Amino acid sequence: MDKPECTSVLDCEGGCHCGRVRFRIRVPAVVKVIICNCSICRMCGYQHLNVAHADFELLRGESELLEYRFDTGQAQHLFCRHCGIKSFYQPRSHPDDWSVNLSCVELPAGVVIEKIAFDGANFEDNIDGLHQQIP
Repeated sequence: MDKPECTSVLDCEGGCHCGRVRFRIRVPAVVKVIICNCSICRMCGYQHLNVAHADFELLRGESELLEYRFDTGQAQHLFCRHCGIKSFYQPRSHPDDWSVNLSCVELPAGVVIEKIAFDGANFEDNIDGLHQQIP
């Protein structure tokens, strides 16, 4: 199956494995992706692409999402109830953004990906440094 093409570098789609959850996002030609080592990100290999709420549109699947919260309960982890993929969620680190899993986005050729390591295992000690890199 061919990946749907983004209409431009700024307008892309993505979603879960089974396709019941789909979204559209707007991204710049150079995207910054956070690679976190906290327990949940490390275990599932999540790659955080922060997208402003205004630049994210859920196309379908709201009723297919299940929520999981842990520790402080501030982050709202959302999983497709059918395939189990967490394609996006509301992070505690950036409350005005959705964190979209880069692995679930159909990026067009030519988009540059800049990976930023974040020591989320020690969240409180490192969040200020992350906000300096990704406001």
